[in-house]
Amino acid sequence: MFQVVLALLFSAATLQLTVNAGAQQKAAFVRLDRVTASRALANGVEIRSGAAVMQITALRDDVVRVRVGPAGQLPEDASWAVLPSSRTAANVTQESNGSVAGFKTAKLHVAVHKDPFGLAITDNAGHVIAQDLPGRPIEYHGSSFRVYMKSPSEEHYFGLGDKPGPLDRRNMAFTDWNTDAFGWQQSTDPIYKSIPWFITFNKGICAGIYFDNTWRASFDFNKEYRDGYSFGSEAGPLDFYVLYGPEPKTVVESWAWLVGTTPMPPMWGLGYQQSRYSYYPEAEVRRIGDRLRSERIPADVIWLDIDYQYKNWPFTVDPEKFPHFEQMIKDLRAEHLRTVVITDLHIADQPLAKYKPFEEGIAGDHFLKKPDGTIYEGVVWPGRAVFPDFTRKASREWWGTLYADFVKQGVAGFWNDMNEPAIFLVPSKTMPDDTQHRIDEPGFAPRVANHLEIHNVYGMQNSRGTFEGLLKLEPNVRPFVMTRASFAGGHRYAVTWTGDNSATWDHLRQTTPQLLNLGLSGFAMAGADVGGFAGSPQPELLTRWLEVAAFHPIDRDHTAVGTQPQEPWENGTAEDVSLRRRYIEERYRLMPYLYTTAEEMSRTGLPLMRPLFLEFPHGEADGGPLDLSTGNAFMVGSDLLVAQSPYPDQVDDYEVALPPSSWYDYWTGSRIDPTSGRKGIDNAAIAQPEVHIHRTLETLPVFVRAGSIVPVQPLVQSTEEEPEGPLTLRVYPPTTFGAACEGSLYLDDGVSYDFKKGDYLRMQFTCRLSPQGLIVTVAPRHGSFAPWWKLLSIEVYGATKPYGAANITALDHSVGTPVSTSFDAEHHRVTALVADDAKGMQLQLAY
Repeated sequence: MFQVVLALLFSAATLQLTVNAGAQQKAAFVRLDRVTASRALANGVEIRSGAAVMQITALRDDVVRVRVGPAGQLPEDASWAVLPSSRTAANVTQESNGSVAGFKTAKLHVAVHKDPFGLAITDNAGHVIAQDLPGRPIEYHGSSFRVYMKSPSEEHYFGLGDKPGPLDRRNMAFTDWNTDAFGWQQSTDPIYKSIPWFITFNKGICAGIYFDNTWRASFDFNKEYRDGYSFGSEAGPLDFYVLYGPEPKTVVESWAWLVGTTPMPPMWGLGYQQSRYSYYPEAEVRRIGDRLRSERIPADVIWLDIDYQYKNWPFTVDPEKFPHFEQMIKDLRAEHLRTVVITDLHIADQPLAKYKPFEEGIAGDHFLKKPDGTIYEGVVWPGRAVFPDFTRKASREWWGTLYADFVKQGVAGFWNDMNEPAIFLVPSKTMPDDTQHRIDEPGFAPRVANHLEIHNVYGMQNSRGTFEGLLKLEPNVRPFVMTRASFAGGHRYAVTWTGDNSATWDHLRQTTPQLLNLGLSGFAMAGADVGGFAGSPQPELLTRWLEVAAFHPIDRDHTAVGTQPQEPWENGTAEDVSLRRRYIEERYRLMPYLYTTAEEMSRTGLPLMRPLFLEFPHGEADGGPLDLSTGNAFMVGSDLLVAQSPYPDQVDDYEVALPPSSWYDYWTGSRIDPTSGRKGIDNAAIAQPEVHIHRTLETLPVFVRAGSIVPVQPLVQSTEEEPEGPLTLRVYPPTTFGAACEGSLYLDDGVSYDFKKGDYLRMQFTCRLSPQGLIVTVAPRHGSFAPWWKLLSIEVYGATKPYGAANITALDHSVGTPVSTSFDAEHHRVTALVADDAKGMQLQLAY
């Protein structure tokens, strides 16, 4: 019967493709143990090992793709993650002989040893980028397979998204299967997202591997073999990419080239956001908005969880709890507070209730089905529910239209939760393996796939439908979509968070490595439920979490139903409230720097929140990366280093090993005088100079790299409020003559795509230290966007006394005009206030 249905749905050619794919999945034991034939390709080489075929091709000089078909036919060349524009071909030179088949590009050498079979990819200097583990060739056992790679003892591994555990994945193993993991702990796996991408780092040589397979997959880093790592899947294509650095930034940028960058977010998405499960009724939402403003807690967003809905039916509003929903949205906007609402994908199965999403979904044949052709039903928050088939382009487009009413009412953003997909009352926590997805998508052959293949991309395609639908409704407004589940490349459509964490010190500590690995995996716009979702935090825990979250890409306080109030003014002393307010305020002062870094992210893929090794790839004495033990120090952009305690709940002082550079204290402006020569607890020498941190509740240690110029603004209560006063340029001079010193600023209207038409502002700043003094240069502006400031306050830090003289010179003049300066001994700074005429200038400070 199933074959009859397929024949009716698809052409004979499509049916034959499905049959062929099934034949490959049913292949018996296959081992690629020797090369039986090979032939050159225009951009690579094709290998035969018995019935199996392998193609190795170069997309660029530094990107190689490997595909295998166990039964002589390669899998379908289609991807939910890889951009069509990245399917390029590089010129190669063949390097084959009697014992080796291979080729070279301008940067890499690819060699397949014929007997025994062995793949090796090296760079021009002979560094091994990826190499088969000797004695462990690729093997198929039915439809499942595994790839084993050699793992040098000094190699480290990062990525895979927000898997719990340390920053470094070495000596760990993971499964990719999107899972509703309420109350997950550090040892829990899998959780919400599947991002089969990881970065290798060996003595300063960095590469990345992307395993393009949507089925249940697993990764093993030195658990099975201490000198090897491996990856594989229970079914689907063996298709992986190797991206060469050698610098880690190059690898991250190449990953963005392959699967896309995080789009430019609206500026308000960088603001502080207040949420809980749930704010209701309407009076409570208004109370929270009023309290944020009366407490002078800067904020941009209030989130509404499922209780604003009628009986938990998505795309509804409960008229009793929210009798004036649209007016409430407008009133909050008048206070510069936007609203983000949850819209889960489980559509209530209500055929007699005139429920629009259900009726339209039935009429358009948009819901998933069982093998017998009937609609699949599962129990979630509304009770019985049905589920859109997001692998159909037409169904995603229909899903996008469901947001029209909310958008018209002024709702600013949307939250796609429960999209693993989560199903209640079943042991698997998700829908049955044989649930049918009807793939009808450009770039794919039309066919029916079971849930085992689509499960890991289901949430990604859900958020894609939301994002693309919002763009159709408001083409010149940047969508804000948050998703819980996703797949590689899903950052093109949504921001994310680490799911249902807990109000514990361990989860505060866990947040940093999770967000860092998410950023390395593409999800540069990510956060955690500040304060913890499950349970109520101790006052100090909430305070410390709000402090460090002020430097995270997304800063959202969220907690579960039944927990104690967790807003910044709750659960603590007056001192706690003051500290929480102070750090949120600092985030808003830093908004020009954060927004500029976000714009860089949207172009390059470099995350806002970065592991230290991304900026200092050769920081260790042996040339290896930094911060591999706890991962609780991180960079914000290229210039700020946040050094939370490795164990935030401990009362002990601690040491911060600073990367090889000169540094300033962000809070005091003084230059750091690190010590060196100290030994660790294991009596091993500490490679980096260190700073002793006296642990207090008041201060989260933050440092600024010497040679940085950081733009900041006057305090505002929301990103929509125009700052009053000058733009401040915080200049942290280098400590040696001739050393680099620079900074930049990017600005636009914060909400639209007008920047693509030139309506933006871009500024570059430099400074130069000489025996005579310091020269700060502000280059002419680029772009047509008019800024809010007329004056620049140039603050030079590290000063121990006033400068002797100060002059301002226009870039097209040689004669300077004297300008007055002030000296602040407490903050070690000299300040000059100058007009900004958009044409550029130089400030000359003489000793």
